[in-house]
Amino acid sequence: MTGPADDRDVTLLRPYLMTSGRSAPVDHTIEIEAQVITSARGLAEHPMLSFERRDIVSLCRTTMSVAEIAAMLKIHIGVARVLVADLAQLGYVVIRRPDTQTPQDLAMIERVIRGLEAIR
Repeated sequence: MTGPADDRDVTLLRPYLMTSGRSAPVDHTIEIEAQVITSARGLAEHPMLSFERRDIVSLCRTTMSVAEIAAMLKIHIGVARVLVADLAQLGYVVIRRPDTQTPQDLAMIERVIRGLEAIR
């Protein structure tokens, strides 16, 4: 029989399993506001992916930020960054980076703040 302590152990182990024990993405420069969209390869092969990876590819048929992905899947933002970076490296998603040369967009900053507040 399992109890509350066992459930907590499983909850702590799950993110570790999703990222194969990694805490940093293969591309450490991915911003939480970076936009992610499923590629043609991702559309074709997403049924073969496992668990959260498949969920991310399905979610990103509509462009969404890394922060939104984390909120929608109820996973830690760091885990989302690792999974998105892996998927991008394999060609299942495309990451569109914010243009750092343009002036700060107040509307974008407000959207990011609302997205972060939704995660809480």
